[in-house]
Amino acid sequence: MNKTNIQQKKLHRHPVLMKCLAFMLVVISGLFPSPMANAAASPKLNVVLILADDFGWTDLACYGSDFYESPNIDKLAREGMKFTQAYSACTVCSPTRAALLSGKYPARLHVTDWIPGLPPENPKLQVPDWTKYLPLQEVNIARALKSAGYATASIGKWHLGGEAYYPDKQGFDINIAGTEAPSPKSYFAPYNIATLPDGPKGEYLTDRLGDEALRYIEQHKDKPFFLYFPHFAVHLPVQGKEALVEKYRAKRHAGLTQSNAVYAAMIESMDETVGRIRNKLDELKLADHTIVIFASDNGGRVPTTSNKPLRVGKGSCYEGGTRVPLIVYWPKTTKPGSVSDTSVISMDLYPTILEMLGLEDSAHNAVDGVSLVPILKQSGKLKRDALFWHYPHYQHYQLGGTTPYGAIHAGDFKLIEFYDDMRIELYNLKEDIGEQNNLAAKMPAKADELRARLHVWRKEVGAQMPTPNPNYDPSKPEHNPDAKKKKKS
Repeated sequence: MNKTNIQQKKLHRHPVLMKCLAFMLVVISGLFPSPMANAAASPKLNVVLILADDFGWTDLACYGSDFYESPNIDKLAREGMKFTQAYSACTVCSPTRAALLSGKYPARLHVTDWIPGLPPENPKLQVPDWTKYLPLQEVNIARALKSAGYATASIGKWHLGGEAYYPDKQGFDINIAGTEAPSPKSYFAPYNIATLPDGPKGEYLTDRLGDEALRYIEQHKDKPFFLYFPHFAVHLPVQGKEALVEKYRAKRHAGLTQSNAVYAAMIESMDETVGRIRNKLDELKLADHTIVIFASDNGGRVPTTSNKPLRVGKGSCYEGGTRVPLIVYWPKTTKPGSVSDTSVISMDLYPTILEMLGLEDSAHNAVDGVSLVPILKQSGKLKRDALFWHYPHYQHYQLGGTTPYGAIHAGDFKLIEFYDDMRIELYNLKEDIGEQNNLAAKMPAKADELRARLHVWRKEVGAQMPTPNPNYDPSKPEHNPDAKKKKKS
């Protein structure tokens, strides 16, 4: 008999001693519970993803606005992580929304313009036969979380196809206000939105969506939930509550970079919904296990707002069209007030959310997104050194709009290739954030390197390219300069 067995036999002859030992083991296990016990006791993390529409990089006080007020989103930044080089997947809305939900580049999805798009009357190039909806076979973030036991809701703008492709067909349990429409006809009731019962006359849409979000959180407080909250604000029409508009009119003075009082009122109303949501999470004791993310679908619309020091805005191939705010609050994980200058993009949110929740991308769907968890934990860097854009469409109806183009951002450099004549522009964003100094002729080796990478990427994702238009008339302009007439047609 070995020594251990002899000792055990002796212990069994002393029942009092055995009881003492058993009691000590219970106490010790209570003081030092196993990791599995901790996991079982901890509630699952909820996720609230707030997406603003046409919201510019400098449209928040915490990103440098000298006019707009956003105390609740600023507080989110103070308590979470703010990204200074976050990008939208496209310069317009529908492609970015598809990319965010699916984890794939718009070029890979073939969802490459706002739906249904607006081609010019006399284009030099014909746009490809692109997809005007989010394909149902895509295993998007809602489907991934629903399969993991999450309640899912989309409250707000959808704009990813007609009724057959609405959120409730895409993994969301609930769709409130989501249709194929890019914007509301009015921010004041009656809204005439098929999936949102009208409120009392004069009710403000942003406030109403906030009410719906609070109601959803209250109803699902006892189950893990994913709330996708894509605001219509601050998309056209520019309409704000009169009391707030008057507040900002009184605030205007010479020398401001931004001074649109109605737009400022829209921002404050949207900011209030962020505060109301966070207060509700506190009230329900959900705040310590609810991730809150704030992002935008593309740059701010010029001249409604100013994106300075960035060049122009929505619809453009330049930084004003795609650089956007991104704030992530991950309770007990993100360091309060932390700032990251890592280049990130819309598709990254899909794998990031899954990893935050301890879930795997079992469908291997997020092929283009990269999890931001190492950045959020400040524990490492991303295994990626370039971002890409592909926009085989025209945007003549936006101020500073563009012709079909592709772009790559690698390190400090950004190269843009215009498909109508294949000319290129090269900028050092670290030294020239406003993209005023084209270095293509001065740095041909760098330009060739980035251009080659861009071409390889386009082939890899199966990007659809525009083709020459046999009916193009070079004696006429490519577009109708009367944008209002064009939109009516």
